[in-house]
Amino acid sequence: MARTTTKIGPDGQLVEKESNWLETVLVVIGALVLALLIQQFLVKPYKIPSPSMVPTLDEGQRILVNRLGDHFGDPKNGQILVFNPPSGAEQSGEECAVPHDENHACLQAKPGKLKQAFVKRVVGVPGDKISVKGGHVIRNGTPVDEPYARPCDDATCNIATFTVPAGHYFMMGDNRGNSDDSRFWGPIPRDYVIGRAFATYWPPKRIGGL
Repeated sequence: MARTTTKIGPDGQLVEKESNWLETVLVVIGALVLALLIQQFLVKPYKIPSPSMVPTLDEGQRILVNRLGDHFGDPKNGQILVFNPPSGAEQSGEECAVPHDENHACLQAKPGKLKQAFVKRVVGVPGDKISVKGGHVIRNGTPVDEPYARPCDDATCNIATFTVPAGHYFMMGDNRGNSDDSRFWGPIPRDYVIGRAFATYWPPKRIGGL
């Protein structure tokens, strides 16, 4: 059945005009294309897949990621990023490209990146001197104020001082004792970054900025 629309004619009288079904289809297609473009280049939603960012982000919580801003500035310390991890992130026991002791961070990631997305916090940018004690970061000789970080006391929570390589970013989860991050598979190159998480939208009680 064709739809009709009511309009005012030249003589001021109400007239009905049969709508064009093709116009409706084009509007729907246009809306879908616009939604896809927004997700591809502007803002994209993600679901937190693990407890690695507790207490900041719970498993199953949903976030919004700014993809546009990523093209106009480099990541900064403290920001929460969504990114593609290096290929070593899926290889248990062989994550790093070079051998390293248990109390040393991996400083060279394996080549290639995974299609899946990880969510972690930037704790070191190119040139930063980083160490970790009790799960807390010391950057360039100064302890970082990290009220969001969970302390821990196993070997991976105490990392000797190292320098973040040029063009790379060192990522760690806030749940320092239960996070698969750069300590194991290395810092990520700039072009692995998808975007910066800026807000949460689900569940409703956790709606807010990041």
